[in-house]
Amino acid sequence: MLHLSSHDASKRSIILSVRPQVQSAEGALPRVALESTVIAHGLPYPHNLRLARRLEAHVREHGAEPATIAILHGELRAGLTDSELHYLATATTVRKVSRRDLPIVVAQKLDGATTVASTMFIAHRFGIEVFATGGIGGVHRGTVFDVSADLPELAQTPVTVVCAGAKAILDLPATLEWLETHGVTVLGYGTDQFPAFYSRESGLTVDARVDSPAEVAAIVRAKRQLGMTSGLLVCVPVPAAAELPAQAVEPFIQQALSEADQRGIRGKAITPFLLARVSELTGEASLRTNLALLENNARVAAQIAVALTER
Repeated sequence: MLHLSSHDASKRSIILSVRPQVQSAEGALPRVALESTVIAHGLPYPHNLRLARRLEAHVREHGAEPATIAILHGELRAGLTDSELHYLATATTVRKVSRRDLPIVVAQKLDGATTVASTMFIAHRFGIEVFATGGIGGVHRGTVFDVSADLPELAQTPVTVVCAGAKAILDLPATLEWLETHGVTVLGYGTDQFPAFYSRESGLTVDARVDSPAEVAAIVRAKRQLGMTSGLLVCVPVPAAAELPAQAVEPFIQQALSEADQRGIRGKAITPFLLARVSELTGEASLRTNLALLENNARVAAQIAVALTER
């Protein structure tokens, strides 16, 4: 394990730990960041550990090196050993960490699993340009004031995020409006539409369609040349065989939303509740879709990371 620290005196106490990169014949492999909330809080054991291993395997199979992001004993980590993945999958004291939680977890030397926002923040500190996740957070239905921390992170952190759009439980039109207002470019990978997480189409358009990793890489390079500091959102539709059509899943989302309102579930508890409840109502069909899109996004992200190293 290599230990890195900032040269800035104000940041010198922050410990960054990164596993040595695997070497190819040409040199260090490109890296793809993976979040850890899905391991510690998204699935029960042993399904969470199996998924974590599969995601890392998909990245490696497509020529890149996985860097699962987490905080262990207050250290920011990019790349975990298998025993560390097992710890995240089984421990009950791992905190769910978004950007606002980072100084608390670091100062108190706690263990933390990273959300989209905090994974982006940490990945950027390690110089990792590509990040694969499931679906981003966004604007919640019924209120324009409940906005996920994922969105402002996308507006200020230059990481390419590969996802299946925003989670279908959210207000997708409002989420896209927020991204447009704050200058976040949204690409459709092999599609002209913004994917709706479980569903391949939402009826909402993206800023541009791309059909290959090389096209994404060209846009990333153009953003660098322009000096833009926002993230780039690459939206990949869930594989057709695993899709849940929007008209089929929407009634279950509405039921879950109604139950959350009746129970007074709010804030950061709402998304985990809705995803779990939709999974129950669909007989775990939505969970299977979620797993399929996570694995597909890891493959695409690795291909983009490799393309960024080519000229």
